[in-house]
Amino acid sequence: MRIAGKGLSTQAKSVSFTFNGRHLMGQEGDTLASALLANDIHLVGRSFKYHRPRGILTAGSEEPNALITVGHGACQDPNQRATTQELFDGLEARSQNCWPSVEHDVLALNNLAAPFFSAGFYYKTFMWPAAFWEKLYEPMIRRAAGLGALSGEADTDSYEKAYAFCDLLVIGAGPAGLMAALTAGRAGADVLLLEEDSRMGGRLLVEQEGIDGLAAVDWVETVLAELRSMDNVRLMTRTSVTGAYDQGTYGALERVSHHLPRSHSLKGSHRPRECFWRIAAKQAVLAAGAIERPVAFRNNDRPGVMMAGAVRAYLNRWGVSPGERLTVFANNDDAHRTARDLAQSGVHLAAVIDSRHDAPDSDLFPVIKGAQVCNSSGGRQLESITVRSVRGEEKIQTDCLAMSGGWNPSVHLTCHLNARPTWQRDLLAFVPKPGAVPGLRTAGACNGAFSTHGALSEGEAAAAAALEDLGLVRVAAALPQADDAPYRIAPLWAVPGKGRAWLDFQNDVTVKDVAQAADENFRSVEHMKRYTTQGMATDQGKNSNVAALAVLADVTGRSIPETGSTTFRPPFVPVAIGAMGAGAADQGFKPQRFLTSHAVAEERGASQLEVGLWYRAAYFPKPGETSWRQSCDREVMYVRNAVGICDVSTLGKIDIQGADAVRLLDFVYTNTFSTLKQGRVRYGLMLREDGFVMDDGTTARLGENHYVMTTTTAAAGEVMAHLEFVAQVLHPEWDVRFASVTEHWAQFAIAGPKARALLNGLLDQPINGDSWPFMACGEVSVMGIKGRLFRISFSGEEAYELALPASYGDSLFRILLERAEALGGGAYGMEALNVLRIEKGFITHAEINGTVTAFDLGMQGMMSKKKDFIGKAMAARPGLIDADRMQMVGLKPVGAVKELSAGAHLFNPEDPVERIQDQGYVTSVGFSPLLGHMIGLAFLKGGAGRIGDEIRLVDHMRGIDTLCQVMEPVFYDVEGGKARG
Repeated sequence: MRIAGKGLSTQAKSVSFTFNGRHLMGQEGDTLASALLANDIHLVGRSFKYHRPRGILTAGSEEPNALITVGHGACQDPNQRATTQELFDGLEARSQNCWPSVEHDVLALNNLAAPFFSAGFYYKTFMWPAAFWEKLYEPMIRRAAGLGALSGEADTDSYEKAYAFCDLLVIGAGPAGLMAALTAGRAGADVLLLEEDSRMGGRLLVEQEGIDGLAAVDWVETVLAELRSMDNVRLMTRTSVTGAYDQGTYGALERVSHHLPRSHSLKGSHRPRECFWRIAAKQAVLAAGAIERPVAFRNNDRPGVMMAGAVRAYLNRWGVSPGERLTVFANNDDAHRTARDLAQSGVHLAAVIDSRHDAPDSDLFPVIKGAQVCNSSGGRQLESITVRSVRGEEKIQTDCLAMSGGWNPSVHLTCHLNARPTWQRDLLAFVPKPGAVPGLRTAGACNGAFSTHGALSEGEAAAAAALEDLGLVRVAAALPQADDAPYRIAPLWAVPGKGRAWLDFQNDVTVKDVAQAADENFRSVEHMKRYTTQGMATDQGKNSNVAALAVLADVTGRSIPETGSTTFRPPFVPVAIGAMGAGAADQGFKPQRFLTSHAVAEERGASQLEVGLWYRAAYFPKPGETSWRQSCDREVMYVRNAVGICDVSTLGKIDIQGADAVRLLDFVYTNTFSTLKQGRVRYGLMLREDGFVMDDGTTARLGENHYVMTTTTAAAGEVMAHLEFVAQVLHPEWDVRFASVTEHWAQFAIAGPKARALLNGLLDQPINGDSWPFMACGEVSVMGIKGRLFRISFSGEEAYELALPASYGDSLFRILLERAEALGGGAYGMEALNVLRIEKGFITHAEINGTVTAFDLGMQGMMSKKKDFIGKAMAARPGLIDADRMQMVGLKPVGAVKELSAGAHLFNPEDPVERIQDQGYVTSVGFSPLLGHMIGLAFLKGGAGRIGDEIRLVDHMRGIDTLCQVMEPVFYDVEGGKARG
């Protein structure tokens, strides 16, 4: 119910929404949970296993019970927390994991069968008869499993990903976080302040206390106003940090439009549903606060049993009382603040039940000391509780119990790099281990400082330490005056007694389940977790883990530190797969990458070929040509007789610089690059660590410590990752940096006898064979535009590759084609390129498919004996240099059938066509208009010693069966004189 005069927005606009088909009214600023409580709705869901009634337990992202589905159809969004779902006009929400309704759930019958569903029942049940598993047990379990359900329709929402960089990342905008951001912001640091709530302030939004003579809420607004005035500070609400990773990297989820009608986030709209951030921070301060934990007692899971801090939050922030007659049950002083606020607001408070005999007294409400709540009664809502004390047991009529077993610092992010928190006995809680995440400091309640003064002090100190590491000077300022009451607590994890006392509310884990796990020798905390499913629900046990550990410690006769804690893993809050994969749906799943020459190719009717993600012209048809072969043959002869132009921009280009750049090249290539002179290019072969060929390409030396590596199109990403691994893991001490510059340059091959003539018509300074010999490289000027020229050939003819900045690519290609056609040549595509390289025996990833070695390619001579390189030792294994291995050869047909096909297998002419008789396979084929017949490259067992032999080629799929002659893999200009000019 609403309490007049309470809440941060006392005159908020009314908002209409529906829940389970009922039309209800709330207020702007409400969450769905606060609006439901204001409408006296307490039953919101059902538990996972027993389908017991569940009500709202907390007021934050740790909520285990109030999971609801928002929307319907393709816009259906399951497992949203009512405690974080902001109310908006037209919101449609419904309960989940229940049928036909939350009030009358058929699967609530599971609760009657609870003795059969104890911890680990699924390991002991459904064992026989064996035939029942697939026909009965598995289908039944699958239908019952899960909480919310997806619609099964395509996702209609849009998502984004983003990157941020800052000097200081502050996680959490409570008193510690605000103080840290303010301290760093005043010092000029680039600050990013993130808060998962829709409003900054943390617990200060729900407390009735003062800071520096101002109400806590007013102090928050004063600080935020100053932070907003700083250009070096960025504030982000509705943003949860989900994980901490290496080198100061953090993941964060921004809920961009969950608080708006669904039309705002549909594909094609102006904003996404969620945005997943990757944040690189030089320093970070974790000020994530603490999470209140419940006390386990019989039937403590009824709707109406809530956390004391949550009850205080609903009262002071949203002006809502979760009941008309409340009670408080606690073992610490903090819960008494809830009782005080309730009493001062005029809400009837039946009693405060405190397990401590030295609990503080109050003039506002009765305090029952040394007592415990041992049971609750009611159906879909709490009706009464049973209190046990030295006087015996008595019942108290109440419709809401605010319980508190103490507070757990939010240590989760500090454990994401495998650190474990440490037990602090006076707090009865785990606190972060200092230095658990390099560059991250903890402050405030997440570090065990539960008073406002302590939070402010630690926030300032953490920021000051970060500023010192950043080399910035802190601006001196007085620390705000605030409450510094001590945190007093006594141990109370579970109330002894019969019946089921609940620990994990979502997964239905009880104290008896943990004890049973220990009895069955699952004494390790990790084993207990998996055996009982404690902490494995969507809330990750944020409320229940510590109490479960304490129960396990008690039943095993160990202390809590000896028992240890479970492993916290990212994400801290659930993240939609759509957000993590933002940009990877539809065309983002398979992007189309177009060359700068694409428009020209389309104008000329070129057939496009997919090469990885790139689209490259396969051939350029001319009027009168009726097949691709005619176009291909013509283009091949352009290169052999005149000049051809081909866009080769897709080849990977990696710019490598640094004093140790040459050491990197010598280490990743089999051949030596330390002897490469400036202005020269060298061909290189690269192996994987297992000794097999990874890639081949060229590397040009443009300066003293400046190189440009060219990779195949297929392996550009793999090679880049390989270099990163070498530089970051194997040799982080090397002074070398590299970057992919593939998209920076438009690069065109100019090949053929007339290539130099065409080129000299473009260059501001003409070249000749002496000034630009074979394998030369350097800077050139084309019509006043600086570019690069490489004299390398993939066709066997005199050829050059001209590179200009990508913005000039379209114009350059048009000019090159115009001049080539004037010389009797023109454009050639991938089909002609393939024929040209097969004629020369050049390899692509059709040959280096991950199973071949340098020996198989006949390139063992490129493996230096004078230096070490990746893969050297493994490549020398006897099995990889055996003479009977399949080795690369050339093929030409000599039988009646003159056709060859890639993928065909090779057999000895006299052998039957059986797998065991397989002698090799064909990798590439093409028709050579120069030679007048098909040619191909293949791998053949002992191929180097079988030149001149005949071999049978069989392709059952294409119906080809013919004899071939084994040849050297180079069919044209064996000596290479044409390429050298």
